[in-house]
Amino acid sequence: MTAWGNAAGRALGGLVVVGLLAAGCTSEPEAEPKPAEPTPPPTAEPPPPPPEDGACYRLGFEQALAPTSQRRPVPCERPHTAETYAVGRLDTVVDGHLVAVDSDRVQAQVAETCPAELPAFVGGDADALRLSMLRAVWFTPTVEESDAGEDWYRCDVVVVGGSSSLTEVTGSLEGVLDRQQGQEAYAMCGTAAPDARGFERVPCSEDHTWRAIDVVTFEAKVDYPGEAAAEERGQVQCENAALDVAPDPLEFDWGYEWPTQEQWDMGQQFGRCWAPAD
Repeated sequence: MTAWGNAAGRALGGLVVVGLLAAGCTSEPEAEPKPAEPTPPPTAEPPPPPPEDGACYRLGFEQALAPTSQRRPVPCERPHTAETYAVGRLDTVVDGHLVAVDSDRVQAQVAETCPAELPAFVGGDADALRLSMLRAVWFTPTVEESDAGEDWYRCDVVVVGGSSSLTEVTGSLEGVLDRQQGQEAYAMCGTAAPDARGFERVPCSEDHTWRAIDVVTFEAKVDYPGEAAAEERGQVQCENAALDVAPDPLEFDWGYEWPTQEQWDMGQQFGRCWAPAD
């Protein structure tokens, strides 16, 4: 949810053609149709190799959100949209019983591990990551690959380019938020005010009119405080943050985007302050 204020002061089949031969008024026996050539069965492509740390991939937005991936890596020096920053082994045994790779238990393990390992890779502090368009995505083997003995998980970092796109990157994102240039290029901006129709988050390297400028933190690992309390929590902080960057301290706009119950349950226990871009 968002608030804003103004301070004044994403049947193939075979076809057999049978020919008929005729010459003048003399009929000849019909030509026997040639038997159709048997179609060889398609050759199954071998599955991609197990993932390697540091590999890069060209993934579309929907592919990045899928639980599995069959894409093969590309050189990181060429444009790509995903970079692997961690590879590990799944724990598929619970209380002595083997659980499926697509079970909630196994998927939750990866969903917790990959985001937790992202900050150490991209650098910066927690606020810099929350104010950026860098996000963690993760993959596990397919059920068939798992049955064949594969037990890895793979964590990739992507740059979200909008509501249904990824931004191409050339080179590695390792330590990118430790550098001012990286912070600026991948910072979170908006195409409009956060409460406006058509608002879309984009990297600040793209056209934008608003920018996320501060993070409103809540007490960790507690129940959702309720929408009214979440809204109230960041009002003063966001107004003050916008004042700090306003060209005119007597008249400026600001925005506050607080977490919903659903976002809170998914781990986003913070809000964001917004201000018009310079």
